Amino acid sequence: MAIPLRLLCNLQPGQLWSRSRRDWSQVNLVASVLIIEDSPTEAHVFQRALEQQGHSVEVATDGASGIDRAVDGCPDVILMDIVMPGVNGFQATRELRKFDATAAIPIIMISTKGQETDRIWGMRQGACDYLVKPVSTSLLIDCVSKAVALKACHD
Repeated sequence: MAIPLRLLCNLQPGQLWSRSRRDWSQVNLVASVLIIEDSPTEAHVFQRALEQQGHSVEVATDGASGIDRAVDGCPDVILMDIVMPGVNGFQATRELRKFDATAAIPIIMISTKGQETDRIWGMRQGACDYLVKPVSTSLLIDCVSKAVALKACHD
């Protein structure tokens, strides 16, 4: 069941976010995704899952290079790890929200930090979603699809 983009754009934001994740599995919008993740294994798993869905994927291994790639490339969605050397995911997210070119890019935080305080802090920094590792492929795809659809409505 594909959800037509025109229908998504007519929903109120609260309606959109309150829908179950299962509804997003059929949203087939292809996007450019930037993964900012210091673990090569995690980055590879995320990259492979997203590329199998037709998304183009770029990987940055730390927060500082991730910020540079986001500013230069303006991806449709960013997957952001939190615990990284140098600039962490919270800091990188705050920095990306300062630039006009990257302020509207949906950022999905993905971390082993599973406390509710971490989730709240991530959302306060500007993340649109927060996932706790290990993340299932279906959940990852659903969250990226939702973020892509929301960004398409605002572009």
